[in-house]
Amino acid sequence: MSKPKPTVDLGYPTEAHGRIPGFANVEEEAAFWDTHDFTDFEEESTPVQITVGQDLAERLTLRLDQADRQVLARRARAMGIGPSTLARMWLKERLRQEAEAEARAS
Repeated sequence: MSKPKPTVDLGYPTEAHGRIPGFANVEEEAAFWDTHDFTDFEEESTPVQITVGQDLAERLTLRLDQADRQVLARRARAMGIGPSTLARMWLKERLRQEAEAEARAS
């Protein structure tokens, strides 16, 4: 089974930052961090604020036949995400498209 690939551009190649070398790809960076401790490089780091995601307060149950569920799971796995995340992404994309079409029609 192949490793999931990142679903976003991680910005390779990277430039060196202090004692942290530049990396050509995610595999090269992973190999470096597998043999180094991040705490040894704290002076080269800068704290950042991140937002991980929204709180998902509402649940929607959706029934799929087995074939569709398998395809969804396979496509999600290829993207390195879960099937419910992929379904939510696709639903949000379609809702955005519908809203844009409505705005153009107005």
